[in-house]
Amino acid sequence: MKISGLQKLTLLDYPGKMACTVFTYGCNFRCPFCHNALLVTEENSDNISEDEFFAFLKKRQGILDGVCISGGEPTLQEDLAEFIAKVKALGYSVKLDTNGTNPVLLQKLISETLVDYVAMDIKNSPAKYDMTCGCKTDTDTIKKSVALIKESGIEHEFRTTTVRELHSYADFSEIADWIKGSRYFLQHFEDSGNLIGENLSAFSKEEMAEIAENIKNILPDVQLRGV
Repeated sequence: MKISGLQKLTLLDYPGKMACTVFTYGCNFRCPFCHNALLVTEENSDNISEDEFFAFLKKRQGILDGVCISGGEPTLQEDLAEFIAKVKALGYSVKLDTNGTNPVLLQKLISETLVDYVAMDIKNSPAKYDMTCGCKTDTDTIKKSVALIKESGIEHEFRTTTVRELHSYADFSEIADWIKGSRYFLQHFEDSGNLIGENLSAFSKEEMAEIAENIKNILPDVQLRGV
């Protein structure tokens, strides 16, 4: 397991849990707005070893409730299931962040009760996926993951980082139809200074509130994040 970073405490990444977040290296997308660009493009020579990470988890038993596994794209890690099983054996709940490109592994993790919460990024309406992800994508695979998560019965959310140059109001209506019945977060775009792309800008808080209001008749549980 290639662990490129560890946030030792978060009250935001795992809803309702006091958690840590572990970041995995590598991603099969090149989203221009990605705020973790170095996890996508450069492998850190100072990776955290599994022994170091699990030693940390053992010390935090009874203090932390959960572990959020993010990236990069965690489902690229061949030993992800085994890694999560070790985390679960220590009594932690697990939240997985994913882009939905590996529904086969996602099905395995769900069927083996290795994940307790799944957060999947919906990059855009299907027709705009290639542009938004910065590469050729298979939207049929993405749709399989969406359906799998919706039908799984486990706690989940879908979320979209909103970027003025990439999204239109109509895109959000199409997304709402696609993920109807689920919790949806509109995430405010922040330029971290470490982006893959250039010349990107955020919607205002007022615009994001308007987008949310426009789709509430389709998707009642829509919330803003990061504004």
